[in-house]
Amino acid sequence: MKISDKEKQELEDIYQSFLNDEKILRMKEISMHRGSNCYIHSFKVAQTAIKRALRHNKGNLHTVLIGSILHDYYLYDWRVDRSKMEHHLSAHPYVAAENAERDFGIHEPIKKVIKSHMWPVNFSDFPKTKEARIISLADKHIYVKEIVCSKRYKAKREAKYLRQIRTLFPKK
Repeated sequence: MKISDKEKQELEDIYQSFLNDEKILRMKEISMHRGSNCYIHSFKVAQTAIKRALRHNKGNLHTVLIGSILHDYYLYDWRVDRSKMEHHLSAHPYVAAENAERDFGIHEPIKKVIKSHMWPVNFSDFPKTKEARIISLADKHIYVKEIVCSKRYKAKREAKYLRQIRTLFPKK
């Protein structure tokens, strides 16, 4: 999919506004998969999802971008709050959708994308739209990349990821 410079700049502006939003910055405190945190993970998913949407000429890019950034906006660390541990995998998409609606006023298609990103764990929430499938697959792709990395190089990898997420469309 070819997008105009204007559309590209619009997406970059949205990305940057989330990247520096104080509500989103709270996600840095939530640890994720080996050497990552919720903030880094979400922006890596956003980059991957946008690339896939463009490559395959599929989906509304605004929904893909916003949905991928907010897909894990649940704002608690289940490793610290043990009461959340048992149902975290299946419950966090719904908590993230509620938090995103409360804090950012997202509309229904983005809520559905967020709620369905954990399919097949949440079997009843199949990702029915192109955008939902793109985000769900991008999330799993980044999860696997994070999981196979060694914990030993956590600080180095985190610094690398923080550099990588500075912009949605890196200069080549």
